[in-house]
Amino acid sequence: MLARLLSFWLDALCLLLFSSLAFAQARSEKATDFSNFRPRLEIPGESFVGREACASCHAQKSNSQFHTAMGHALSIASESDVLRSHPRMTFRVGAYSYEIVGDDRTNSYRVTDGNETISEPILYAFGNAHVAQTYVYRHNGRLYEGRVSYYTAIDGLDWTIGDALSPPPSLEEAAGRDISGDEARNCFSCHGTAAVANTKLQLERLIPGVTCETCHGPGGSHAAVMLFAPGESAYIFNPKTLHAESLSQEFCGACHRGVDTVAMMPDLGGINNVRFQPYRLFNSRGHDPEDARLACTACHDPHMDLKRGDAAYDANCTTCHVPRGTEKSTGKQNNSPAGKLPAVASTGKSCPVASELCVSCHMPRVELPGAHFKFTDHRIRIARQGEAYPY
Repeated sequence: MLARLLSFWLDALCLLLFSSLAFAQARSEKATDFSNFRPRLEIPGESFVGREACASCHAQKSNSQFHTAMGHALSIASESDVLRSHPRMTFRVGAYSYEIVGDDRTNSYRVTDGNETISEPILYAFGNAHVAQTYVYRHNGRLYEGRVSYYTAIDGLDWTIGDALSPPPSLEEAAGRDISGDEARNCFSCHGTAAVANTKLQLERLIPGVTCETCHGPGGSHAAVMLFAPGESAYIFNPKTLHAESLSQEFCGACHRGVDTVAMMPDLGGINNVRFQPYRLFNSRGHDPEDARLACTACHDPHMDLKRGDAAYDANCTTCHVPRGTEKSTGKQNNSPAGKLPAVASTGKSCPVASELCVSCHMPRVELPGAHFKFTDHRIRIARQGEAYPY
């Protein structure tokens, strides 16, 4: 008991000493410039402290953000609820059989052509399985994305989006797609936190999931300053300071893909671009890059999980469009539901069809082939039945 108590106080003393040194260093050196921070970009010399350190001051937001889909965008295999609840999943196509099996200790990804078999431990699960979950393993020293993924709608395996091969040219190609290099850095830096250092993927530092520091920047200096000077707010980034267009296209678009990224894709990404909300929003009818009411965070609080149901967004729509029948009585609209936008004059026409369930008509759900899911199209428009998908 005494040894455990001494160990506790020694750890606390070391933490205090580290924080005081960090505070002194932050005070003595030129302040790190966080003004140009964006997700996936490094800030040299700044360290990550983890969710627990952020929660010591921001308990409510940290706790709610942890339970979002983004908070579980990546997990180590042993912590995947899908793998825990599905000890054996199979999929067969042509000459190849796929199997994902697990127990209390490990989960394995296996592919065979009947003669040879590739079997590797699953290291990471990408996605919280609201739509799907994809698995990453290491083979011959390189990272691979599994050719098959779990889809919630079918409660089973199917081809990973974009990975269908008919037929695969070899067993190794059939098993997975090599994502080593830039793609691995992109995947882990969007789905996780602190995975990249000095432009290199360093998975030993990985914090699974999108955490506070993914969007606010590494919090080492900030945590130290707050410990000794709690009245300050320094060495951290607040996305609220961004212009509406930069917030959606550069900040959220760093992972969700903005217009510049999609413009470089063949055929603008085809129907797959329905998943790229900042790009779709940019092309919305009446989109105004200066209007904060059309920024991503006007409708979505990144600290909270997505609101479900069409009616949940009606109040957001009426920040721009006066509800039908109230045009004469209201010349202005109140704040947004979250109270984050100033009262502004209505700029959009009233809908002649309805005054509720706006997104059901103006943000249609689009079936993405192979995804077993209909994605909400963020290209706001008058969507007419039978019209072609606008790329």
